[in-house]
Amino acid sequence: MKRLFACPRWIAALAFGLLLAGAVQAQGNLEIDTPAISALRQSMQQRHARLEPLYTSGAVGFAADGTVALRDASAVALAQRAQVSSLIAAENADRAALYREIARGNGRPEWEADVRRTFAQRWIERVRPGWWVQQGGDWVRK
Repeated sequence: MKRLFACPRWIAALAFGLLLAGAVQAQGNLEIDTPAISALRQSMQQRHARLEPLYTSGAVGFAADGTVALRDASAVALAQRAQVSSLIAAENADRAALYREIARGNGRPEWEADVRRTFAQRWIERVRPGWWVQQGGDWVRK
């Protein structure tokens, strides 16, 4: 009788292992590095020095969709708003390209939306205390 239960447990363990392996494979490699991804990361890193004071002031926050957004225009001098808007647009263009290139680098361009959602969660989880993030449609200070 004991022998009858050994086989189903083994099959269940194997099935679970295959399911787990499939899930890991479906996630892909978010840390993949290609020349295009490297260039995008470098561009974003250089821009971060100009965005950081805007994050700190609360003018710019991390949106739930994986972009950055002008959260409080009144925190930016009127004369600088066009420059800040350009900076945000460049950051969001690089972010969109990064998500696309990571999906392509994994050989799965159809994963772009999933990569975007994953990075949106990562950005929000990792922001500094005091910076603003969008959660449930509302802006909250982390």
